[in-house]
Amino acid sequence: MTQAAEQFPASADDEGLSDRDLALLEFERRWPEREGSKEAAIRAELGLSSARYYQLLYTLIERPSALRHDPLLVRRLQRLRDSRVRARRQRTFGPGPATMSQDDTE
Repeated sequence: MTQAAEQFPASADDEGLSDRDLALLEFERRWPEREGSKEAAIRAELGLSSARYYQLLYTLIERPSALRHDPLLVRRLQRLRDSRVRARRQRTFGPGPATMSQDDTE
């Protein structure tokens, strides 16, 4: 059994959220008040890699039960995720857009 599984059993509350789900939401709710490395805090408090944490979090914020539990937090997290996705899509790789030759415009 992993450290995270031992720390946060999979029991669900009335809203269908497990102890781990609630811990993820609580961590995000408290994070802006804290200082230091978020990745280190994720590993220390939740026993998860940051990649796994974000996989779980992004799945969680799509669940209606999470939205019912804390609508302000979940909507804020959805907006942050959506803005990161948009920014990632707008990135260009390489030296920049190719210029069109005169042959391409005819």
